[in-house]
Amino acid sequence: MGGVRNGLYTVETEMTDGGRGHATGVIVLLDGKIAGGDAHFYYTGSYTAADGKWRGELTTFQHAKPVGVLPLFGGREVTCGFSGIYSDDDAVVSGTALVGKTSVQFQTRLKFREAL
Repeated sequence: MGGVRNGLYTVETEMTDGGRGHATGVIVLLDGKIAGGDAHFYYTGSYTAADGKWRGELTTFQHAKPVGVLPLFGGREVTCGFSGIYSDDDAVVSGTALVGKTSVQFQTRLKFREAL
């Protein structure tokens, strides 16, 4: 078929250089569009994919304030670019998010859960 499989994915993100953090959530990939979220943030974006490789852009928005925790992206709209590889059941991407004046490196693992 030549692209990332449309569907619902669970995601696990680890932030490394520039800041430490961990996030889990869900993302829907559908014909080049991304939508998803977790308890405190939602995400929108777009991607292109071919031959097992993909790249895109994702913007994160905070929709709820956590109690007792200060999230790395807290209160900011953060856009990041990513690239990675995919198969039928999973994908891995890495990229950089600009949080204020700090560049934060991250890696995200996606696990396919349900077709759309």
